[in-house]
Amino acid sequence: MSIRMRHTKAHRNERRAHHGLKPLQAGTCPKCKSIIMPHNVCANCGTYRGREEIDVLAKLTKKERKQKEKELAATEPSNQPQGEPSMEEMSKS
Repeated sequence: MSIRMRHTKAHRNERRAHHGLKPLQAGTCPKCKSIIMPHNVCANCGTYRGREEIDVLAKLTKKERKQKEKELAATEPSNQPQGEPSMEEMSKS
């Protein structure tokens, strides 16, 4: 029985060419703008395709829940005016 032939570096590397890792195709959550994987629920806000699927606040402690609500309120645009209008704004109308 004879010894098998040696494979060159080129043949070895050609065989291993498809073993490389491909970059991940991550997207962004439309609600909180955090990075998410496609076809997965957002771990930050619990939404999937515009619907809230998981209540992320249910598992948190009171302190963490308050902080999370504050973050979510900051990311969502509010239509309510901020505080009372100043004297200059009132005099313009």
